[in-house]
Amino acid sequence: MRIMFVAAPLQGHLMPLIPLAAACRDAGHEVILASGGFPPDVLGLRTADIGARFSLERSALRAVLRHPRLARAEMRGGAGTSFVGEIFGRANLALVAPLLALAERERPDLIVYEPLSEAGAIVAGRLSIPSVLQENTLWPATELFRSVTTSSVLAGTDIPAPELTIAVCPPSLREPIGAEHVVMMRAVPCSGGGELPDWLGAPGDRPRVLVSHSTLNGPDTGDPSAAVITAADAVDAEFVLVRGRKRGTLPPNVRVVGRIPLDRALTHAAGFVHHAGAGSVLGGLAAGVPQMTTPGAGDRKHNADLLARRGAGLAVPAKAITAADLNRLLTDPALHAATREVAAEIAAMPAPESVVPALEKLVSG
Repeated sequence: MRIMFVAAPLQGHLMPLIPLAAACRDAGHEVILASGGFPPDVLGLRTADIGARFSLERSALRAVLRHPRLARAEMRGGAGTSFVGEIFGRANLALVAPLLALAERERPDLIVYEPLSEAGAIVAGRLSIPSVLQENTLWPATELFRSVTTSSVLAGTDIPAPELTIAVCPPSLREPIGAEHVVMMRAVPCSGGGELPDWLGAPGDRPRVLVSHSTLNGPDTGDPSAAVITAADAVDAEFVLVRGRKRGTLPPNVRVVGRIPLDRALTHAAGFVHHAGAGSVLGGLAAGVPQMTTPGAGDRKHNADLLARRGAGLAVPAKAITAADLNRLLTDPALHAATREVAAEIAAMPAPESVVPALEKLVSG
């Protein structure tokens, strides 16, 4: 079976698809990743760059000009999926032609796409082959699909619904997807590459807190690094700024590293502070590490609120993080207990390799 995995040319969109793609490859199927801006490590999978004309910035600017009130709500994290639907409805227009050309060469039997790359669904429809929608955020995949396909740019376009939807959000974080033909799958972290220093691969002398930020630049990235540096002296812990910027003299308990495999580093972490991106939230939960998130634009407020309501994380604005917040992250027993519960829930969910037969059945009938 030939399977094409499609993601918007953004690492945060592509990396959640890589574990299932690798599982399909390991089961003997031909797999190709159609995306762009690939991370250093894609687990040896074949890739094809379809993102030459893709511009998130240009699409976002046009959406802002067309929907200014919705854009303001989006910056507060209060637009739901409506504004992101407008952005990616427009952005997907640049992906359809190169993806169709690729598919005509590769002749896939199945297309798997993430919720903001409906170009995959469009091409599957044109080739009359089945498609699968794989969730990669904490928003229900079906809601994002609906927002993109009904956006002002794509409304009226023939976009078939997926034959199967894969949901990855732990059930205790939100209501199950209300759709037919849904299968659950464990969200397996994928780092996309980087070297893990020896000292990060072992426990430290003090509790270790990883501090990370978004791979995207923008007006509100939610980077917690500055506030953590300011508070670090008053916390008995070791802080590691992942992909951190050089900031002059740092407190003695703060270190800076480049790109690292976060999933492996989280094994020995006592806390995780980050921008509330879906991949970071799910990765921290899978590792059983208490989290502090910085709610903000896009889905970040939604993600932070879900985590806080479950009791498995704290939501603190990036500039407001204090030593008291960091100490609570490390010592709150209720926070630690809820985190362990969700980690066990994720571990019990089906692994990517167990989902492969469902994909095979779509093609074999």
